Amino acid sequence: MTQNSLRELGQLVAQAGTTDLASLQAEYIQKLMQVLAKRASRGQQGNVLAHLVGYLPSDLAREDRAELVETISQYQQGYLPLIVPITLLKHHFRKHPHPYIGRQYYLKPHPNELMLLNLI
Repeated sequence: MTQNSLRELGQLVAQAGTTDLASLQAEYIQKLMQVLAKRASRGQQGNVLAHLVGYLPSDLAREDRAELVETISQYQQGYLPLIVPITLLKHHFRKHPHPYIGRQYYLKPHPNELMLLNLI
């Protein structure tokens, strides 16, 4: 999702109450679907992962933080799959919960029942 796309969507939302809601809704959904149809790059995913590291406590062991940074870097370079840094982040957020991160879907986008497909 690019900053321009987010800005356009925000401008559409700002028009609520000043224009026909049905046409505004249709335009918003169309633009949102276009944005969501684009697959995030390793760089964009890495940026999100690095941003999440910033929500871990500052007293996190230096070695743990270095391991996270290195894992994210290895993911961005194509040496590791995305699940590796995500699993490591989930581990640290289980030990150091953060209310904002706890409300996000990024680290757990699917219900556990869908994980059964991993066994196939």
